[in-house]
Amino acid sequence: MRILVIGGGGREHAIVAKLAESPSATHIIAAPGNGGTAQVAENVSAVEGGEAIAAFARDNAIDLVVVGPEAPLVAGVTDTVRAAGIPAFGPGSEGARIEGSKEFAKAFMRRHGIPAGDSRSFSSAEPALAYLEQVGAPIVVKADGLAAGKGVTVAMDLQVAREAVRECFAGRFGEAGSTVLIEEYLPGPECTLLAFTDGHTVVPMVPSQDHKRAFEGDEGPNTGGMGVYSPVPIVTDAEHETMVDIVRAAVEGMAEEGIEYRGVLYGGFVLTDRGPKVLEFNARFGDPETQVVLPLLDADLAEILLAVAEGRLADVELAWRDDWAMCVVLASGGYPGDYETGKPITGIEQAEELPDTIVYHAGTAFDADGRLVTAGGRVLNVTALGPDFSSARDRAYEAVARISFDGMFYRSDIGARAMRGRSAWGV
Repeated sequence: MRILVIGGGGREHAIVAKLAESPSATHIIAAPGNGGTAQVAENVSAVEGGEAIAAFARDNAIDLVVVGPEAPLVAGVTDTVRAAGIPAFGPGSEGARIEGSKEFAKAFMRRHGIPAGDSRSFSSAEPALAYLEQVGAPIVVKADGLAAGKGVTVAMDLQVAREAVRECFAGRFGEAGSTVLIEEYLPGPECTLLAFTDGHTVVPMVPSQDHKRAFEGDEGPNTGGMGVYSPVPIVTDAEHETMVDIVRAAVEGMAEEGIEYRGVLYGGFVLTDRGPKVLEFNARFGDPETQVVLPLLDADLAEILLAVAEGRLADVELAWRDDWAMCVVLASGGYPGDYETGKPITGIEQAEELPDTIVYHAGTAFDADGRLVTAGGRVLNVTALGPDFSSARDRAYEAVARISFDGMFYRSDIGARAMRGRSAWGV
């Protein structure tokens, strides 16, 4: 297979790296890719829009197009690629609405009896602020559209909630914030369950737990994710079964509504005292969840993705390593706000000398002198595997200590709460 992967972040590097292990993947092209994908694939300039991607795929004899980020999925890229007769991994625009519009997702969940927090949507600030006064805090404020993982504010007091509403309607997230959801706060630990699906068969992956807040102790603004591990030691067998059932119910609900969903369905859950409830659905591999889930996959990813794209996932067998994986995100100073780029990076080769350790590139590039430099807010994803939770965690931080760039910051407490058990969440 000749495979085209759309995207250039840490998730796409993880996908490309896993595809490179496949004997059936003869050539992989990343558009645009990054400094990491360049080591295992051919990087080309970004190809944007469904028609351009379909034309590129025809001209380059591509057998499978894999779309990583959410924006092109919501824009309907895979619809156009499939219409051109080329297999594509990722839902069409109708299926991607489950992520592209939180208002749509909430209505969908209500229609199909999927457990989630209560919410109200607003198209202007004044009624939203009035509703906040009515319901009080803690409360969750969400921009309706795509906001790179930064459009959600968990407000423990009303002042923070008011400011979040005002920021949305003031244009901080552009059109994504023109509708705002105010949602019930659900106490409890969060976790993610990704699943492969071709619209009929649903195959869950191992669960993971992201750390969204920028700073240690889960303080600061939300980010795209500062670290993650898999599996999740605090998830019970009953909770896992419930989450799988919910993801299946979502796929079945879309099928009932005439939506053929082929790709990954991402279920973001909170483990409440009344069982798992959905915080959000996403229409693609998570980032950075992919960076711990795919290293644990003991199967041919290329064959899986093609089977999903062709609607025959039931024909493929999946297996998982009996290991633990930990990922620590190294970010540019100032992220998720303003940050500088172009900072030389050192120590990646030394970090990867550790066993079962890989450094995924999220925001890197090569400068005019051929040096690897920072090119984004989240720069590197340092992932390590181990036979148990603590050894994977220790190895990841040992690798982190070998890497350096000006302004680098990271959270040193990834996984620390889980090591203390369920009581560490105070529920």
